[in-house]
Amino acid sequence: MTPANGAEFRERSFSARDGLRLYFRDYGDPLSPGTPLLCLGGLTRNSKDFHPLARRLAGRRRVLCPDYRGRGRSPHDPDWRNYAPPRILNDAIQLLAATNLHRVVVCGVSFGGYLAMAMGVAAPTALAGVILDDVGPEVDPAVGRQILDYVSVDRPQPDWDTAVAALRERFPNLSRRDETAWRRFAEGSYREAEDGRLHFDWDPAIARPLQRMGTRPADNWPLYRSLRRVPVLAIRGGLSEVLSPATLARMAAEKPDLVQLTLPDVGHAPMLDEPESEKAIDDFLARIDARADD
Repeated sequence: MTPANGAEFRERSFSARDGLRLYFRDYGDPLSPGTPLLCLGGLTRNSKDFHPLARRLAGRRRVLCPDYRGRGRSPHDPDWRNYAPPRILNDAIQLLAATNLHRVVVCGVSFGGYLAMAMGVAAPTALAGVILDDVGPEVDPAVGRQILDYVSVDRPQPDWDTAVAALRERFPNLSRRDETAWRRFAEGSYREAEDGRLHFDWDPAIARPLQRMGTRPADNWPLYRSLRRVPVLAIRGGLSEVLSPATLARMAAEKPDLVQLTLPDVGHAPMLDEPESEKAIDDFLARIDARADD
């Protein structure tokens, strides 16, 4: 089964347990031999971010890229409390049920990596492997507050050139190599609204549940330890403030089989289309596919 009309992916939706219809992109043939890949984006991000990765991998495996509730083409939730991480995690697990996938590799970018680790507790048999992109069990609370302050306020832009400039100023260390790449990143960050301006492509209320948790950092190490028997690839941006070298070192100490890649001169978060990231991901997936064939 391939997408209709020569498209690179199928646009689909599924019903969350509370009835909200959530959007996802479905790449590749469901009968492909490779282990399926579930791509979970950052806190504000959506399925567009994964298009280069999913398109590249779809020749061998099915790739699912959901828009969380309140992001991208999924509707805003009328109750901001439903943006809490446990509800988003439940949505991801429900997507696997809706698509009849029982075992997947989860690629989690930043916030999506926390969801991937939580799946080690909530749905351990579903995990064939995990790719953690610039995320670990702990983050400096000050960095977390800066992220939530940015997320919680819409910052409309008059046009795409201005939007790109704003993103380049905010994220100077992203591994974007040219204007085309920056424009693609902007198109995954903003949407055109009826007022003629570009608004963030997420509901600013997604920050409220996390802000309500206060400044005391959560202990997410038990979530990471739930992956002790799961193959894990950890990718870190060498300039990242979200995943520190000390945290990555502790992750490796607690899980000696952890596969690591650090990208020098790249900030939070690597876009996964860097040549080094592509090779690391390809090698990692090939090992998982080989294990599945045994």
